[in-house]
Amino acid sequence: MSKNKFLIVGRRVANVDAWEKVTGSAKYTVDMVLPNMLHGKILRSPHPHARIMGIDTHRAEELPGVKIVLTGKDTLGVKNGIWRSYRDLCDEEILCREKVRYVGDAVATLAATTKEIAEEALHLIDVEYEVLPAAFDPLDAMQAGMPEIHEGFERNLNVYRQIEWGDVDEAFKECDHIREDTFHCSSQAHACLEPHCAIASFSHDGKLTVWTSTQSNYYTQLLLSDMTGLREGDIKVIKPHVGGGFGGKLSLDSAQYCASLLSMKLKRPVKIVLSRPEEFAATKRRTPIHYQLKLGAMKDGRIVARKVRAITEGGAYTALGGTAIYLTGFFSSFPYKYDNYQYDGFRVYTNNETTSACRGFGAPQANFVSESQIDMMAEDLGIDPVQFRLKNVMTPNHVIPEQATILSCEIKQCLGAIDKWIKSRGLLPPNHGIGISAYGFMSGGIFNWIDTPYAFAAAMVKINVDGKVDLFTGANEIGQGSNTTLCMICAEELGVRLEDITLHTGDTSTCPVDLGAWGSRQTLMSGNAVKMAAAEAKRQLLEVAFHQLKPNVIYDLDIKDRWVHLVERPYRRISYFDVVKDAVRGKEGNTIIGHGHYTPHGKGMVSPAYSFGVQAVEVSVDTETGKVDLIHIATAHECGQVINPIGLEGQVEGASIMAAGWVLTEDLQTRNGKILNDNFRDYKLLLACDVPEMSVIEVDSYEPEGPYGAKEAGEGLTIPGGAAIANAIYNAVGVRITDMPITPEKIIRALEGKLVQEEEEKKQLVAGA
Repeated sequence: MSKNKFLIVGRRVANVDAWEKVTGSAKYTVDMVLPNMLHGKILRSPHPHARIMGIDTHRAEELPGVKIVLTGKDTLGVKNGIWRSYRDLCDEEILCREKVRYVGDAVATLAATTKEIAEEALHLIDVEYEVLPAAFDPLDAMQAGMPEIHEGFERNLNVYRQIEWGDVDEAFKECDHIREDTFHCSSQAHACLEPHCAIASFSHDGKLTVWTSTQSNYYTQLLLSDMTGLREGDIKVIKPHVGGGFGGKLSLDSAQYCASLLSMKLKRPVKIVLSRPEEFAATKRRTPIHYQLKLGAMKDGRIVARKVRAITEGGAYTALGGTAIYLTGFFSSFPYKYDNYQYDGFRVYTNNETTSACRGFGAPQANFVSESQIDMMAEDLGIDPVQFRLKNVMTPNHVIPEQATILSCEIKQCLGAIDKWIKSRGLLPPNHGIGISAYGFMSGGIFNWIDTPYAFAAAMVKINVDGKVDLFTGANEIGQGSNTTLCMICAEELGVRLEDITLHTGDTSTCPVDLGAWGSRQTLMSGNAVKMAAAEAKRQLLEVAFHQLKPNVIYDLDIKDRWVHLVERPYRRISYFDVVKDAVRGKEGNTIIGHGHYTPHGKGMVSPAYSFGVQAVEVSVDTETGKVDLIHIATAHECGQVINPIGLEGQVEGASIMAAGWVLTEDLQTRNGKILNDNFRDYKLLLACDVPEMSVIEVDSYEPEGPYGAKEAGEGLTIPGGAAIANAIYNAVGVRITDMPITPEKIIRALEGKLVQEEEEKKQLVAGA
């Protein structure tokens, strides 16, 4: 679609909340203070697996300044979980009553007049535990005779998922070449700068208001209703600015629940902010996965069959792990055409911190192993890795049996662009290498977690008599730029300027329901709802203008840059502002209101649309220390019509460095279920000085399901980094690391092993001669 067709869409626009953030005036939940507010803290288990024999709170209650201490016995006993459609997967009490299942499980909560008193009071609560045997490795936890973490789940199997089409076993018999490989993907902390936090205020009229750092106001409202027994309409959830989410703030957390419970008992505001060690030990994290892969191809490079077996470390509770185990199997088939495919996924309970959604939702792990093996197969067959991919990648209107229909797909153009970029780099210095990875991702998940009657996304547009536009949406801005994108879509559809739009979001009492920021859904799903609402309001204006400009049909009218005009004769026009006043008069003073909603129907199992891309990474490897330096990252991404190029570039850069940290430095180290590096000193995030030069290559495409042809450009960009870096390291120094993270120690050991192997091969050649 031609970019110059649009007045707003496609322009480089600074975020609508940029001034607040760069000046420091933006208020986050951690910044907020309410009158008469108390401070809450949560006592957590020091044991990975134990029965609670008794809790004595008397000493804590007697400490001056302590207002209340609560335990699991003070709750309704309802188990938390987003899988409301499958109650057996709602398995977390938040405040444990009988048993703890990981180091960090909550056993008590309290409120005091100051944070210091609350912290002191925690040490005065006496908990008697009966320590139980624990299981930390999923491969061990599945064995007979291991401790049962949740009653009724044989061999600790939490969730099993299977995806299959074709006849894999027969197809392998036809293959010229077969590879079988094993991989392991490590965990990753979300590492949001703003920790999980909430302020809850329960009023004397029985209404609960919660200010919180969340990715979904509605999910928080709904799950709090489940856990507290309050009606949804008696709970208001307000989302101020959010300092990062990445999947970790999608479901109800201990700060939100405990603050609400304390406030309901005291009828005073209570604030809980998790400490950084709590963030690491007692929230959620990326899912570690063991993979067994089998890939078969013909000599000419045509892939015939793939078989994947995955075992994930689920941790103590289900959370969103059931979706992650499915999606890692689904995206293990991306972005190629497999006539025969089989996936078996096993999510296993362990006595570790729960694993759940983390940016990419199981797809980065799938891509790391799949794209590493694709490179290995290409080398076996003696085919250039770009050409090997070109022979097998998906094309528009490709159907994945019983799973998805791929409408738009320009991954071949992405491969061509990256191939051109690689050649432009010329001859590389010694120990430098370039690796590539191709990928695809969803534009909004179609998941039946909560069985809600609401639309997936909804919006309302109100045009005031002065022409200013109020946009109401429940979409959640968590730093990805969705507020700006939705305002741009609204302004484009109405034909007004961006400064004419006033956004209202983040409050369940005033905004339409939107399921939140996850699955890269805001641009496509919320964007569609906003576009529909704006179109409905615009229609009401054009009905008034129709009688003034007198076109043949109303479709001959449009609004652009605050002028209502004839499409074919744009010089015949009247002011948008005058039309608004006439429209309000014609409605006896009522404002112009348009509603829009979007729910995908008949769009497959996962998503209504998919974006695709290819990333190339150049690295240098120090063969003495094993240190990897990122030199350049180039990403060719097709995301349909780009709404805001600045937003796209920011997403590419942020996601790429998050992926690089996961694969190279972010190693969550545990011992007997306890995380050892639970701070930013010992948990090695990549810093600004580690960010390499980056190139973003926009590849033109158009998605018929998206607003103005737009689709995903968020989570999907975390997917290719792991494999691209691993492939680049192999290209640089000839060692293949299949166990994440790829640390200097592993590289050095692999180089030493390679040297020993080369010496042995030389001896055999000499002996043979």
